[in-house]
Amino acid sequence: MYFCTMIYDFDKIIPRRGTDSLKWDFTTDNEVLPLWVADMDFRTAAPIVDALVKRAQHGIFGYSLFPDAYYAAIDSWFSRRYGFSVKKEWTLYANSVVPALSAIIRALTDAGDKVILQSPVYNCFYRDIGLNGCETVSNDLIYENGLYTIDFDGLERIAADPRAKLMLLCNPHNPAGRVWTRDELTRIGEICIRNQITVVSDEIHCDIVFSPHRHIPFASISEEFLLHSVTCTAPSKTFNLAGVHVSNTFVADAALRTKVEKAFHQNGIAEANAFAIDGLIAAYNEGEDWLQQMLAYLHDNYLALTDFFAENFPQLYVLPLEATYLVWLDCTALQRSSSELSQILLEKAKVRFNPGLMYGKNGENFLRINIACPRALLMEGLNRFRNCVLSL
Repeated sequence: MYFCTMIYDFDKIIPRRGTDSLKWDFTTDNEVLPLWVADMDFRTAAPIVDALVKRAQHGIFGYSLFPDAYYAAIDSWFSRRYGFSVKKEWTLYANSVVPALSAIIRALTDAGDKVILQSPVYNCFYRDIGLNGCETVSNDLIYENGLYTIDFDGLERIAADPRAKLMLLCNPHNPAGRVWTRDELTRIGEICIRNQITVVSDEIHCDIVFSPHRHIPFASISEEFLLHSVTCTAPSKTFNLAGVHVSNTFVADAALRTKVEKAFHQNGIAEANAFAIDGLIAAYNEGEDWLQQMLAYLHDNYLALTDFFAENFPQLYVLPLEATYLVWLDCTALQRSSSELSQILLEKAKVRFNPGLMYGKNGENFLRINIACPRALLMEGLNRFRNCVLSL
């Protein structure tokens, strides 16, 4: 049985405007309520704050080494939560998952190669592929009966192209909210390995998964999968530490790791900072109480949102949220593009959501809603949505 040692108040509204927050200070309009970019409006776990304060109070911020405690914390976290033991030598630090993904693409492809993704998917995937001179090939997810599944026949055809070198796997999936099952991951891996395609698995949302679903690290499925994959992880989504800039990439195969490590250094993303080191150690060693309570609060937020739409807009469909704190809302019935709808909501209702089109053409009829905030803010945003849409 799990016992909590501290009770956290996720209802507390902590003002963020005026703190140079991307989420809140993207506009000078102080009436706008932001439910868009993927960071939380929750204060992180107390042990993490304490660790960062202690580091700051030392007052000297020179170059840092990675202590053994850093790697031990990573291994302990993934071992006890996912049964996946991570060796120190596999682990490469980068200051964020997004630049890590870009460097990995550069390390493992040549200009003109094809990179597979599964649309609708995290928008930075498209950008990073293009910036590295590669071609995006989408194995579009199948949307049917309000649920996304994988088009394995389509993946077989795409993977057979000799120019296809990488697959960017979003596991769990953003914005679809899916937790890929062991069977689904196994079929992906078998197809990619058979066609000599390296799987790059972005698992940044792996800890934000709701029961009965369970995250399965792609590399944990078999030794063969481990040696034909690169896994990107971070405590940033889990513990709201995006601004601390800490992520880790696991590469078990020595030849792949040499290429990726070289690219990280070439791109200047491999130098640690003391706050990142201390923050991660505290998060993975002492943050589980906070995480368990936060997940319960998020799930209640999701239920409040689904009740809201069932009562006010039964013609709109809220997709099941298996993972992440990003709700994917099917707005097809409103007969407006996501770009138009999100702009109307921003201008008239002063609430910002992400338009689905930014995640791929097949996201056109959707909005992405960040529910990682105090419930009062979430309900305020939803009420603004209701009043605006009814006025249309």
